[in-house]
Amino acid sequence: MDSTVRVVESPFVAPSEPTPRKGLWLSSLDLLIAKRGHTPTFYLFHNNDSASDFFDVARLKAAMAKALVPFYPLAGRLGVDNSGRMEIDCNSEGALFVIARADYITIDEIKDVKPSPELRRQLVPRIEPSSVLMAVQVTFKCGGVALGTALHHASIDAMSAFHFFQTWSSFSRDGDRAAVELPCHDRTLLRARSPPIIHPNTHSITFSISKDQVTALKRRCNGASALLWQCVCVVRRLPPDAEARLTLSADIRRRVTPPLPERYFGNALVRVGVAVAVRDVIPSEALTSIAGRIRAAVRRMDNEMVRSAIDYFQVVEMSGQWAASGTRPETELHVTSWLGMPVYDADFGWGLPRVMSLAESNVGGFVHLMSDGPADAGGVRVLMSMEAANVNELERLLYEALARCTC
Repeated sequence: MDSTVRVVESPFVAPSEPTPRKGLWLSSLDLLIAKRGHTPTFYLFHNNDSASDFFDVARLKAAMAKALVPFYPLAGRLGVDNSGRMEIDCNSEGALFVIARADYITIDEIKDVKPSPELRRQLVPRIEPSSVLMAVQVTFKCGGVALGTALHHASIDAMSAFHFFQTWSSFSRDGDRAAVELPCHDRTLLRARSPPIIHPNTHSITFSISKDQVTALKRRCNGASALLWQCVCVVRRLPPDAEARLTLSADIRRRVTPPLPERYFGNALVRVGVAVAVRDVIPSEALTSIAGRIRAAVRRMDNEMVRSAIDYFQVVEMSGQWAASGTRPETELHVTSWLGMPVYDADFGWGLPRVMSLAESNVGGFVHLMSDGPADAGGVRVLMSMEAANVNELERLLYEALARCTC
C-alpha cells in the first residue's frame, strides 16, 4: 500500500427531495454501540470491460441523493437533545462524498491486503466534522475502483448498512425503476420498559475457510465460532480453571414480540454470552458440545430476555456507567457474524464487487465472520485482531483443526 491518494473533490450530497427535519431518538442499543464511532469498510470493483462510464461520479451522486430521501437520517448529524442525550439531528446537511485517485497501485495488489490503519487511511474517507454520520470515498485505481465507506454505529448496524447500499446501488443501476424497500425509523420500538424489569440471566487476524471446510465443519458441529474460541483459548495458554467467555451479537429483529419491521433501520443487536471453564473448551472432542452450548444460548434470547437486556442498558445509561471500548480480557472473545447478509449485493451498474471487507480491525478479542466472496463462493472470511505473538500459532491450529474436520 505504498501509494499516495490524491483527493480530487469532497462535496456533501443532500437528499434530492425534502425530508423530515427533526431530532431522531436513539435507543439504548444505539447508544451502547455509539462509542465505536464510524465502521470502516470497503468494496473493490474491477472494470472488466473498460466501460467509459465506469463508476460515473455524477451518476453515483444522483443515485445517493435519491437513496437519502428514504434513508434521511444518514444525511443528518449527531447531536444532543434538550436533556443532553445523544440523538440524530435530521437536518439534511448531507453525506460526505470524496473522489480520490491512487495512480501507483492496482486493484489486484490490494485485494488480499489485511485490515490495517494504513488501509483505512488509503481507502476510507476522513470524517470532518466528526458529527457526520456517513461518508464514502470513490478511489479510482488502475483496473478498477475502491469504494470506502464510514457509517457511524449510532445510526445503524450491519443489516441496516447493507440495506442502504442495496438501495443506493439499485438507484445507480436501475434509475427510477429501482425497487426500494422503505426503512422503518421508529426506534421507540426498542424503548426500555417503565419500570425496567431486568432478568437475572441477562448479563450472564484474517483467515479464509474454504467451501469444503465450511461444509465439513457444519456436518460435524455447525460451529465456526466454537472452533475459533477453542483455538484462541489454546494459543493464549489460559489456566484450566479460568472462566472463558464467548459473546456473540444476536439480531433481535425476529426475536421480539411483535417482531420488528423487516426493514427496521437502526441497531437491533443484543450480545449473547457463553461462559465455561477453559478445561471444558480446549479438548478437540469438546467442539460439538461447545457448539451446542452456543446454539442453546442464542435460542434462549426470546422476547423477555431481549426486553430485559434493553431495560438493563437503559439503567446503565442513566447511571452513566457505560463500559469503555478497547481490547477485551484474554479470557474473552467476541464474534460478530455477517454470514447470510447481503454483503456483496452492491451492483451499481458495473458488476458485483470482487471484495468486501473491513478496512481496519484493531480491537483485540473481536472477530468478524463474513462470506469470502459472492454467495455462490461458499467460503468464509475470518477477520480478527489478535496478540502478535499468538497469530502464527492460531493460524496453524485453526487450519489443523479444519483439516481434521474434512478427513
